[in-house]
Amino acid sequence: MNQQVVLISLESPHSFWRLSAEHERALAAAFPGVEFRTAAEDVVPHHLAEAHVYFGWRFEPSWLSNAPRLRWIASPAAGTDHLPVAEAHSVGVALTRSYGFHGRPMAEHAMGLILGFSRGLFTSHRVQRHRTWWKDDLAKEFFDLAGATMTVVGCGSIGKHLARAAHSFGMNVIGVRRTPPVAAEGGITWMHTSAVRQAVAVADVVVDLLPATSATDRFFDHDLFTAFKPGSLFLNLGRATTVDQSALLSALSDGRLRGAALDVFDPRPLPTRHPLRRHPRVVLTPKSSTLSRTYMDEAVAFFTHNLRRHLTGQPLDGLAEVPVLPS
Repeated sequence: MNQQVVLISLESPHSFWRLSAEHERALAAAFPGVEFRTAAEDVVPHHLAEAHVYFGWRFEPSWLSNAPRLRWIASPAAGTDHLPVAEAHSVGVALTRSYGFHGRPMAEHAMGLILGFSRGLFTSHRVQRHRTWWKDDLAKEFFDLAGATMTVVGCGSIGKHLARAAHSFGMNVIGVRRTPPVAAEGGITWMHTSAVRQAVAVADVVVDLLPATSATDRFFDHDLFTAFKPGSLFLNLGRATTVDQSALLSALSDGRLRGAALDVFDPRPLPTRHPLRRHPRVVLTPKSSTLSRTYMDEAVAFFTHNLRRHLTGQPLDGLAEVPVLPS
């Protein structure tokens, strides 16, 4: 086999999302027969001609025409809705996402948001500047996590991390997915997507971890929100397109939901006077659920594992599914 050329473009203003010199040295030491090159994102198209593998945050469909030797696009992200999955597949280029290391920070983030509501922390922060005492308010709004039920819609590897965290607080967990495990797994009660209404009807907390696909577009709509248990809490750490935001606001207004915590929303950022930004029972975080000081270390470790598979002709982990267009 000719020497493999791997082109890497992993830039970020945050060090934990950026390839470091230490990462470059580790890759070179692990694969002495591979040539690793780095490029700024704005000049990637000019450096693709000799690349066999690309490892980066973004890849535009038009770049494929500049990459005659390319065989694999690797992303450190968990989702692939921002990547040219179908276009790459059509020209015989594999495209992989990464997994296994997003779950820990996202589970921490989700439990922080849930605790903020369940213990009245967000209310306390909101009123501490203009109220002298608000204990009676919290006595009305708090809820116990022990014995409560969390339903995770789109419960994959990240959902399993979250389930373990929820179990540590004594919560019961229902996992909803298209292909539930045949056997019991992780102490989760599994339900098929077709039973999602039943799954949210018994939940004190509903967490949306759905990817962005044609099948999940506005999945959480007026009809589904009406099936929620009154007084439940809704979190979206998946994709903004999976939620009808007007339906969400209606569910908040009519009291169906006690609150909502959103790490994703549309547009991003929301206008300053957007009703979700100004709603007293909505908490927004700026797509920060995957913040982790070890992110790039683990992303490079996942890529290293997959590069070994690529070089030895083994199937790649994390292969993205080609989107199926609605009929």
